[in-house]
Amino acid sequence: MVVIENLERATPSQMKALQNKELEILKYLKKICVANNLKFFLGGGSSIGAIRHGGFIPWDDDVDVFMPREDYEKLYANWRDYSESTKYSLCRSDSEHNYRHAAMTINDDQTTFINFRTKEEDVNQGIAVDIIPMDHLADGFVARTCQRLNAIVFSIFINQRLPENQGKLLHFLTWLPLALIRSNKLRYKIWRGCEKRMVRYSKIGTPKMVELVTGLSAIYRPLESSWFETTIDKKFEDTKMPVPVGYDNYLKLIFGNYMELPDPKKRKAKHHTALIDTNNSYMIYKGKYYLDKKK
Repeated sequence: MVVIENLERATPSQMKALQNKELEILKYLKKICVANNLKFFLGGGSSIGAIRHGGFIPWDDDVDVFMPREDYEKLYANWRDYSESTKYSLCRSDSEHNYRHAAMTINDDQTTFINFRTKEEDVNQGIAVDIIPMDHLADGFVARTCQRLNAIVFSIFINQRLPENQGKLLHFLTWLPLALIRSNKLRYKIWRGCEKRMVRYSKIGTPKMVELVTGLSAIYRPLESSWFETTIDKKFEDTKMPVPVGYDNYLKLIFGNYMELPDPKKRKAKHHTALIDTNNSYMIYKGKYYLDKKK
């Protein structure tokens, strides 16, 4: 059993234990996608890990998986039919649960990963793999503007947290609507409506794609559809995982020279966690490490 209270102070062996659990989830997702003809591929730091390290970036604490919107929604709608294991849950914010996360995750219910952003939420706190939809960018200036504006409002009201280290203006523009609208029911109604509208503009066959749920810069960053038409398998730890055929163009656009290691000071985990336990369910920590009513 490995227990970690602060990821920044995690030892290499502790980080590896976390990554091994995430790899188990990733393999399970791959099994489901292959069996049901769903397209997925590694993105972000996970795709860099596959290309540069043949697996996890040593200090990376999560896995980013992308799916075309149509397959993403199929997975969500049919999860109970697709999944044969009761060990894993597919988690997505809805009217009753707020993960403060704009996409969805597959969580291992028998583990613990209590993030500070959700430590006051009664949600699944298991170790997870992020699943992020890749949308088609709308055609035409007006349609793209409407799609992007809906994506921005969606992001504000589903995440319900203020951006860090992104400037005072963006901090204020996020704080203001949340300060004006405090009702959780109304917030849900707003972000759900915006999500439906932004997806409505995402039409298969357009020459550009876009990440509508990963941040403001991504919303305004068009991606070539051809980069994601097919995938190729790359070594990832003791298995192989798909990356987009245009991974080089994709990674250079976002990260620049992604093959160059970052400054040692930047080689650290990105999540702020209250507790990680690779062998015990988060439920045993309820009322202590999350939903602590005394605090």
